[in-house]
Amino acid sequence: MTTAPASSAPALAPEYGDKVIAVETAGSEPIPDAERHGNPLQLLWTWASPNIEFATVYIGVISVLFFGLNFWQAAAALLLGTALGSLTQGILSLDGPRFGVPQMAIGRFAFGYRGNLLPSGVNALVAGVGWFAVNSVSAAFALNTLTDLRPLPSLLLVVAAEIVIGFIGHNFVHAFEKYAFPVLAVVFLLAGAWTFKEADLGGAGAGGGIGGFLLAFSTAWGYTAGWNPGASDYSRYLPRTANRFKTALYPAVGLFVSIAVVSLIGAASATIVAPEGATPTAAFTGHLPSWLSNLVLLAIILGAVSANAINVYSSAMSVTSLGLRMPVWLGRSALVVLSGLAGTAAAWASLADAGHAYEAFLLVIAYWVGPWLGVVLVERWMRSHTPAEELTHRLGDRAYTNWPGIAALLTGIAVSVPLFSNQEKYVGWVPEQWPAFGDITCLVGFAVSAGLYAGLRRRSA
Repeated sequence: MTTAPASSAPALAPEYGDKVIAVETAGSEPIPDAERHGNPLQLLWTWASPNIEFATVYIGVISVLFFGLNFWQAAAALLLGTALGSLTQGILSLDGPRFGVPQMAIGRFAFGYRGNLLPSGVNALVAGVGWFAVNSVSAAFALNTLTDLRPLPSLLLVVAAEIVIGFIGHNFVHAFEKYAFPVLAVVFLLAGAWTFKEADLGGAGAGGGIGGFLLAFSTAWGYTAGWNPGASDYSRYLPRTANRFKTALYPAVGLFVSIAVVSLIGAASATIVAPEGATPTAAFTGHLPSWLSNLVLLAIILGAVSANAINVYSSAMSVTSLGLRMPVWLGRSALVVLSGLAGTAAAWASLADAGHAYEAFLLVIAYWVGPWLGVVLVERWMRSHTPAEELTHRLGDRAYTNWPGIAALLTGIAVSVPLFSNQEKYVGWVPEQWPAFGDITCLVGFAVSAGLYAGLRRRSA
């Protein structure tokens, strides 16, 4: 099963092609046929490696320690949320070979050329600052625990590696994830086997109930779907004739298996009593033998670098998708550096209270990703029969507008956040009245934005 046939434009010799050690120069413009290369299998490890890391462990940890679930309740919530986020990752990856542009540039269909400034700008901040900070902090703590190097110099060493990988670009990111994958998988599986042996899987939990379940579900979905805005960033170089089933299957499987397994290890580790005053990474490795603990700390560093190479790269792709006319020197690679520096500053600021900052961040990303995803998926369904020539023209049409998309996105956020959010610093009206609702902000935002957009789009057609 294949996509639409390639255009009839004359073939040109590739300048970038499949070179690994070469700085990528492409931005949000469509990738020419001559530059297309690779196969869908590479999406498996590209989306698996970034999630075999401590941030994934921590969504399992907080499901038990913060949300009050026992292991089995946490497992059900984590698997359900991860499955839904992985499914949409596969669907969105299909647009990479078809259009050859980053995911946030494809958002012009749903939000219009200028309207797309909002979601693209938000994703640039979330990926390049928020996620970059979260993962860099966990790697810094791991390096600190492993070497006794102070947290700040540990952080600076980690972010330097992350920025270099993203700076080089698409092919180098894919190659790095490929070779990191087996190392990360082996180490975390060893740690998982040891953790499950020590864990108290039959513990009663702290009575989180349905509210805790919904919080854990939202966290897992927010974490997994948080990758959705970058889905086609890593499939856009695939040939137009790439197998559609495999192009959707491999990113979905890579995302689901890695997040499911590692988050369950985290949930199991939370049932083991941690050393008093331990950092989050030290708490996770405290029950392991020293040789395995050191390997896990090294893997946490490698996993964070794997994740942030993608985050900082996709952040730069989101900025290029804004459609602004920027100076030549401010290209994709320069944007990677600027994004990495901003993320480093945020990571430095959050070193003192990383645990609570991470919990709040996970819920906040679901708050905007849910409504965004609702609009994008409905638009994708509604344009399924639009001629390819018309869609290609629309991507680059600066005059193209689609006010229902922005209206639905903002309405979904405006309805869901004030009414349904449930965080330490702000509790919405519904969970304040009925705590059993937990936090269903992402679900409500998705449903409101998707339903409203479908109705408005039909009326404006």
